[in-house]
Amino acid sequence: MAINILLVNFTDQGIRNIKDSPQRANGFRELCKRSNIRVRDIFWTSGRYDMLAVIEGDDEAMSAVTLTMGKLGNVRTETLRGMDAETFERVLQRVS
Repeated sequence: MAINILLVNFTDQGIRNIKDSPQRANGFRELCKRSNIRVRDIFWTSGRYDMLAVIEGDDEAMSAVTLTMGKLGNVRTETLRGMDAETFERVLQRVS
C-alpha cells in the first residue's frame, strides 16, 4: 500500500468555519474508512501549513478522497508520496 502525506491549508471558507475543523477531520476519517484507506494520523499545525495528514492505501482511492475533500471547499492540499524504510530499500535496489 502506498503512503501519502497531505499538506493542508484552509481556504477562506475553511478558516471562517475553523471551529468545525475537528468535525470535518472526523468526516475525512469516515470517508477514508469507506474507501479502504487507513488514516495514520492527522495533525493541526502552525506555520506554512494548517494541517498534515498521513494516509495509506490504494493510489487511485487516495486521489479520489483528496479530490472529494477539495471539492467541499474548506481546504487545499499538496500531496507527497511517502515511503517507509522497507519501501525505500526496494526503490534503492532499482537505482542504477
